Amino acid sequence: MSLDLLKVSAWSNPKSVAGAIAGVLRERGEVYVQVIGAAALNQAVKAIAIARSYVASEGIDPICIPAFQDIEIGGEARTAIRIFVEDRARIAPAEPSPVSAEETAPPL
Repeated sequence: MSLDLLKVSAWSNPKSVAGAIAGVLRERGEVYVQVIGAAALNQAVKAIAIARSYVASEGIDPICIPAFQDIEIGGEARTAIRIFVEDRARIAPAEPSPVSAEETAPPL
């Protein structure tokens, strides 16, 4: 399954981007938001905060995981920030691994 990628610029309207983020979260439960530059990152973070308020009443609790992404624009290499946004409820808690008494006992 390919994830939706929303590209946000410094001139993006945060409320419009928030609506798009909320829509994709409702439909797929996860979305990537990509930015280049501090001003675009500012708009994206505002949009994510607004989207959070849009979906909260539906039990969706968005969380963000930022990462750097090397991309190419017009033949020029650039570094973007991609923010993975997903519903916290989609993250399954890790199952505790069974530990034997031998593994937890202090050495003699």
